[in-house]
Amino acid sequence: MLLDAKPSMSKSVRKSGAASDGWVRQAEQVLASQVTRGARLCLGLSGGVDSVVLLHLLFAIAPRHQWRVSAIHVNHQLSPNASQWARFCRQLCRERGVPLRVVKVNVPRGDSIEAAARMARYAAYRKQPAEHVVLAQHQDDQAETVLLQLLRGAGVKGLAAMPVAREDAVRPALRLLRPLLEVTRRDIEGYAAAHDLPWVEDDSNNDIYYLRNYLRQEIMPRLEARVPAYRVTLSRAAGQLAEAAQLLDTLALLDGAGALTTSALAVAALKDLPEARARNLLRYFLASQGARMPDARRLDEALRQALSAKVDARVCIDLGDQALRRHRGLLQVAPMQLPRDSSFMQPWREEHRMVIPELRGVLEMRRRRGAGIDLEKLLAKPVTLRTRRGGEKLQPDAARPRRAIKDLFQMQGVPPWQRDRLPFLWSGERLVWVAGVGIDCAFRAHAGVPGVTPYWVERTGAAAKARAATP
Repeated sequence: MLLDAKPSMSKSVRKSGAASDGWVRQAEQVLASQVTRGARLCLGLSGGVDSVVLLHLLFAIAPRHQWRVSAIHVNHQLSPNASQWARFCRQLCRERGVPLRVVKVNVPRGDSIEAAARMARYAAYRKQPAEHVVLAQHQDDQAETVLLQLLRGAGVKGLAAMPVAREDAVRPALRLLRPLLEVTRRDIEGYAAAHDLPWVEDDSNNDIYYLRNYLRQEIMPRLEARVPAYRVTLSRAAGQLAEAAQLLDTLALLDGAGALTTSALAVAALKDLPEARARNLLRYFLASQGARMPDARRLDEALRQALSAKVDARVCIDLGDQALRRHRGLLQVAPMQLPRDSSFMQPWREEHRMVIPELRGVLEMRRRRGAGIDLEKLLAKPVTLRTRRGGEKLQPDAARPRRAIKDLFQMQGVPPWQRDRLPFLWSGERLVWVAGVGIDCAFRAHAGVPGVTPYWVERTGAAAKARAATP
């Protein structure tokens, strides 16, 4: 349903919106302190009043800072009105000359549709060609988030709620900005009324089945009647908890010195710590991998299994679309195991770089004389990429016999959950190279001969692990 702000607002709200220059200047100052001149900003545009007001504000101030503003509307396909909301956003951006991308996502039904929708939305944000994604959460949202996290039993990091700016855990080059966190919903609605801005209303916002809506509709009005400044005090508490969370991160780095890498945490470091500090280090590691933070019960279970399971036991803690796994004394975050696709086959036509979404990775083929695979031998037959079928053999070392890939994986320490997603490079029916293992000695490039070295980069959340052929 499309709503026009002006008729639906009371005179008092319109008056407060007209006198809102203070927070508008403050929001601009927040953005200017975080964004360099000429940077690209992408607004998360739902079509609701909050994001519509932020679009109006960005459109007004961007020329002063030479910012390039675009928008993205994520269609979660959860409402019968979803296509209508997308059309509204297109019209709104067209009128202002703001480039808009409309992205449809599939939200799996489960225990928390809200959490699943948020994950799908952020995955879409990460694909946008911008240095910053700007979001319209405000002070009321912050207060609601603090209470929600408290009711869910979140730790200090969860209670710190939403920061004004943060790097995305999966794509660190992308920064998420929330310039309206000191602005109330009432101020935003007043601004919309003062500027005659239309917006769309999500009917599900009135459904108190969802805990956030229940707090917003039933609890917050009563809380305001008794504690009018609750938004400010809860936001202040969130800021203090954010400072405490930073101190805990510093402690985790000290406890994890020498045990943390970009993609793994040594179990031995957890064994030497008091239980509370071990939990803190594990939380820090999960956050660094962009994993969904488990509740206290599941975190305790993850710690117990990591420390007490038998050496050869396959530890796997469900984190939603990811899992915490243990292998050879290391904890790693990996996507939930997908069924093996033994039919996968893709030709290589001498590309320098191949994105392979089926295997969740990128293959780089770097040219260099006298190194890697003999290019002439490789191209003597059609070159294809395949996945593991079973029974394959390779001879990486001329001084040793051909070995089964299963044995070579074990020797090289390739985790079991990665093996079915690694690419195998074939020349006709000759196996030439296996990611994580190396090149068959019969295909090695000799001095002066044109060669190509494959590098497999597996995308597994915040970490990307390169597996190169042995030179």
